[in-house]
Amino acid sequence: MSDSHSDLVLLFDAVARLHGRLRESFSDARAGSGLADMEHTVLAAVAEAPRAPTVPQIGRALGHPRQVIQRAANTLLDKGLIALAANPDHKRAALLVATDEGLAVQAAANTRAGRIATDLLGLVEAGDVREATRLLGTIRDALSVSARKEAA
Repeated sequence: MSDSHSDLVLLFDAVARLHGRLRESFSDARAGSGLADMEHTVLAAVAEAPRAPTVPQIGRALGHPRQVIQRAANTLLDKGLIALAANPDHKRAALLVATDEGLAVQAAANTRAGRIATDLLGLVEAGDVREATRLLGTIRDALSVSARKEAA
């Protein structure tokens, strides 16, 4: 195994373990919403998106099958937390938009998450977190470019 391959495997392991710790640490941010983890994840993806996303776009961004995202979106639709909007770029893939109630649920979760983050930042340097975020974004972007080339 080459060093670069080994480094990538180690990164994957570190990110997976960090993901688990962060989900555990931030579980209280989702508490009280009455939403399952995936439902809250999809609500956040819709509410925080710069442009209204589609189910397939959310699935690709999060690395989950479209069907998993669709089930969560259906629940959010039933609860009135998101709504469908016409997609001028695609007849069948509707855009998902957060309703006022959905935005309120997400805002409450963000407030709770902010308090948790403040507590956690006492454990690590904010500059290290920013640098890790930047580096992970660079790696994610490179992998996305590679995936698009392979798909073409």
